[in-house]
Amino acid sequence: MATYETIEVGDSHEWTRVVTAEDVKMFAEITGDDNPVHVDEDYAAEHSRFGRPIVHGVLLLGLISKVLGRDFPGHGSIAVGISCRFLRPVPVGSEVRVQIKVSEKIEENQHVKVRTYIYRDGEMVVGGEGRVIPPTEEEGEPRHAAR
Repeated sequence: MATYETIEVGDSHEWTRVVTAEDVKMFAEITGDDNPVHVDEDYAAEHSRFGRPIVHGVLLLGLISKVLGRDFPGHGSIAVGISCRFLRPVPVGSEVRVQIKVSEKIEENQHVKVRTYIYRDGEMVVGGEGRVIPPTEEEGEPRHAAR
């Protein structure tokens, strides 16, 4: 876990994951966004410019949120803003790499600005920025009740 005090401009973190058809299906069920370009292989092949189902862009943002809240800075982090551009489609079943880079520390409120990227096959598919409140030393790892 990184705290405001331990984070330095230039620090970075990466995480890789395959986005499966099951992931996309669950996201569509939760959000109600069942656009056939995401969930219907026949439709996507015949009626979309991509020729196959693609991952929801907002699902990809959720991967950035996971990294910010669980991995870097870590448990207890609060994302106060994420903005991005979707640069290329991500076919369902693709492996993606999420990268976070610290670009600025804001002393007055102890927020951290980060650049956010997602890559597929070495090409950037999502690019943006975020602002995070890192955890404090006291917040640390989640506490589990004694059994």
